[in-house]
Amino acid sequence: MQPIKFNPLLKSTLWGGNKIIPFKHLDSNQENVGESWEISGVSNNETIVSDGQFKGQKLNDVVATLKDKLVGTANYKRFGNEFPLLIKFIDARQDLSIQVHPTDEIAKQQGKERGKTEMWYIMDSDADAKLYSGLKMQITPEQYKEMVENDTICDALAQYKVKADDCFFLPAGRIHAIGTGCFLAEIQQTSDVTYRIYDFKRKDKDGNYRQLHTQEASECINYNVEKDYRTEYTPKKNEGVNLVNCPYFNTAVYDLDEPMTLDYSELDSFVILIGIKGEGTIKDNEGNETSLKVGETILIPATTQSLKVEGTVKFLETYV
Repeated sequence: MQPIKFNPLLKSTLWGGNKIIPFKHLDSNQENVGESWEISGVSNNETIVSDGQFKGQKLNDVVATLKDKLVGTANYKRFGNEFPLLIKFIDARQDLSIQVHPTDEIAKQQGKERGKTEMWYIMDSDADAKLYSGLKMQITPEQYKEMVENDTICDALAQYKVKADDCFFLPAGRIHAIGTGCFLAEIQQTSDVTYRIYDFKRKDKDGNYRQLHTQEASECINYNVEKDYRTEYTPKKNEGVNLVNCPYFNTAVYDLDEPMTLDYSELDSFVILIGIKGEGTIKDNEGNETSLKVGETILIPATTQSLKVEGTVKFLETYV
């Protein structure tokens, strides 16, 4: 079984910028592209295989055909024919709304299928790029509602200036927002449940305020205060560095300038590689070979035993 690549779903947004198309070396005139959905099994937003045996097929149809051979035995039992991760590149020309996502348990109580835990890996962003992650002061649910009402909710949030290679883990319940100038890769559960807390009193193209979900959000927020919400890690050359391990995904970063073999013989899961910088080639144990370039995202089937990576390339590796 070969590695699988997909056509990205480019989404123009009110806040979208101009970084994604050149980053991915696409021939497109689409403007204000805020998101590139790289690998998606979200209903009505599934990515389509770009080449090879399954060219033209939707991701979840490929899962239904290959089952555990694609995603792994435990994953197929757990998620069925719906692919469990959503991979995006995000480019924010303006601040995104302040938001929160529910846990699986709260999502079910609210009539949704599942919650959303996610992570951000920052790429080459603007010099003054910033984001919000977590509470920096203790507030009650009542104070939260008051602060949304009187436009002071940002005063309660931890704000970070960011640079390339910064990492943030965002478990369900953590208030967050991507700020102006951020360019990042996002890994998350397959879920589109987002509760908008505050949108800076902005109006859409029709002059309307966007809908807020103050009550639903208040049921989801984790009100605990932590010292630091940034994921601390030590970058290393030519070896994997763990960034996030959680029930929904495990992610590492590799920065290679010499050949390396990745051993997946004991792993019961698909693997996704996300090209962050440079260019290389990957060759699996069956002899299938493909490129791994900046801006490319590749799905490696669960049957793959090993991958040899060659080139000068930095990439994220994630699996369930």
